[in-house]
Amino acid sequence: MSSLKTLIFFATPEHPCSYLTDRQATTMFVDPRAEVDRNLYTQLTELGFRRSGSHYYRPHCRGCNACIPVRIPVARFQPDRSQRRVRRDNRDLTLIQTPVRFDEEIYDLYERYVVERHHDGDMYPPSREQFTSFLIEGSIDGFFLEMRREGRLIAVAVVDVLDTGLSAIYTFFEPGEEKRSLGTFAILWQVQEAHRRGLPHLYLGYWIRQCRKMNYKTRFRPLEQLVSGHWTELVTSDGILHNSPA
Repeated sequence: MSSLKTLIFFATPEHPCSYLTDRQATTMFVDPRAEVDRNLYTQLTELGFRRSGSHYYRPHCRGCNACIPVRIPVARFQPDRSQRRVRRDNRDLTLIQTPVRFDEEIYDLYERYVVERHHDGDMYPPSREQFTSFLIEGSIDGFFLEMRREGRLIAVAVVDVLDTGLSAIYTFFEPGEEKRSLGTFAILWQVQEAHRRGLPHLYLGYWIRQCRKMNYKTRFRPLEQLVSGHWTELVTSDGILHNSPA
């Protein structure tokens, strides 16, 4: 089994940034031949890496630190009024944890979601192969959270289990159910589930201040960020986020 000391890393050539249109990006990947278990995956996550399928990566851009890893300390999390309303609005849903696997019903929902909401993104056009390589391959201790209304699947959250928390990999939902704020609801559920399991954190991936699509992550408070190798808390002043030692 690989360890942090034995891992080999590779960096991609510069390529257009997926989030900031005026930037060039470089991505650092863990050698895909490495044998990554849950403990090593946890260590990589603590260092700011994310998993996409079988790949573990982290932005490694020259002169840019816009991508900031963030996590919720679940024991101290307090939902705000809007988040409490989202919980109430989704009380009619049946929530089921199922194994990570390919399923036509789940894929059909994913396909509708990508076509409707991400037709201009990297995931378009969706395919069964792309779905499998993105959300199924490489899963170590993960699960799908299926959200159903009267038996009909309307959302799926893909979740990884780490030694120090849960990692929110991806959430997709029925485009016509947008008013339910199912992405927010999925995070609220994962916070509760991490707390139930005695895990201290929910990892949300990267936050970019200049990217409006990521603003939702800052609505979960308190929120911690990884800066210069240390997790520090984000505090707000007049709606502006600043760094403060945790």
